[in-house]
Amino acid sequence: MLMGEFWGLGVRFRVSAMENCWDFLQWLGPDASTCVFASLDDPSDLVRASAVSRSWRRFVIANGFSRSLCRRICPEVSNFTRAVEVSSSAMNQEVGSSTAVEWESLVREHRIYSYLCRCLVSPEGSSDCIDRCIGASSTDNFPDESIENTLEPSDRVYMRPSYWSSGGEADPQVPESLIYRLGSDLCVVNEIKIQPFKGQSLDFLTFANTYLLCGHVLVKIFFLFVCSAFFQHGDPIYSVKFVRFRMGNSKLPLRSENYVTDENEGQAAADDNFVWTYISPEFPMLQESVLQSFKLPRPVLCIGGVVKIELLGRVQKQAMDGLYYICVSHVQVLGRPLSPKLALDTSEASGASVLKYFPVDSSSVAPNGASRDDEAREPSRWHAFAATLRHLRAGGAWNQAILNTLLRPVQFAEEDDDSDEEEPYA
Repeated sequence: MLMGEFWGLGVRFRVSAMENCWDFLQWLGPDASTCVFASLDDPSDLVRASAVSRSWRRFVIANGFSRSLCRRICPEVSNFTRAVEVSSSAMNQEVGSSTAVEWESLVREHRIYSYLCRCLVSPEGSSDCIDRCIGASSTDNFPDESIENTLEPSDRVYMRPSYWSSGGEADPQVPESLIYRLGSDLCVVNEIKIQPFKGQSLDFLTFANTYLLCGHVLVKIFFLFVCSAFFQHGDPIYSVKFVRFRMGNSKLPLRSENYVTDENEGQAAADDNFVWTYISPEFPMLQESVLQSFKLPRPVLCIGGVVKIELLGRVQKQAMDGLYYICVSHVQVLGRPLSPKLALDTSEASGASVLKYFPVDSSSVAPNGASRDDEAREPSRWHAFAATLRHLRAGGAWNQAILNTLLRPVQFAEEDDDSDEEEPYA
């Protein structure tokens, strides 16, 4: 006897296959079976269910349950128009009858989305994914207050404060934004951290002595610029009321001139140059100069590797000019890059997003579409589980009684697995 246990929508299902009986899927029917499989919300449950028998595996693949589960976990997956597997055997993938070719395409799609599902729910630790700065909506004093300062791990660089500062505005409702490029076109982002900048008090005597030490007039002017934001009465914090995040891709390939340069002075491209596939809710920001964590409601798949941080609601005026400013010391985008096994292709003329999967070793892929490691690992777990039940059953008839109660008079047959060939699900 072979038994699989899986859970969905809080209901525990026990399915059994026994000799000389009916197949569970045939007994339950395609519609009810689809509802049962669609209720699985954990990728590991779907993998275990597809390992129960060949008919179950065909049913899972033919109905695209892996892709559907990916979309439920992470709706951004719906932006992929198709998924392709890139391997050394790609030349032979279209050989055979139309039915066989279509089935192999479904198997590859199942393999790709199964891997993506595991990536989306992986408990692996996150790290800072930011690679470069694209630009800011405004910068007060470039390059001394550039967005690139937000990537510095220290609050001070060469004895000077390190932060980004917006331009001054009389209206506190004028928003600002910071745009970053991640290290991969595909990243699973869980959390974003931001630290507002805090000015420091400077008594008049210290200010006067330091100013007099600045012999050259240009040095004095530079010192006054630095003091304008860093040294303020009352230790002001140039925070905001709310933050919001957008993730997506650039409509055109990003070149060196699209990042922070002396020519553009850190000015980011207009918003209509980007496609945003995810927009977060607004998060309130504390008026404290600490690294504040903003955990997203769910893991987000950043398709395109571009993250925009929107800073909403100015709260601090600068005493020198009476204008509102926003200043940020540090920014981190925490997540996991999915490269090199997964990549994004937007080279098609239509601008469609294609998900590409690069297996590490094509020889590790079995003919039926599952990796050989997975095939060796998953069935062995089920066989071990079945062996345990057989030993328990030898000690009494309790197991058969439970099965009869659950399944009524209907019996289930173990499927013939003598053939090694994968057949398309009809």
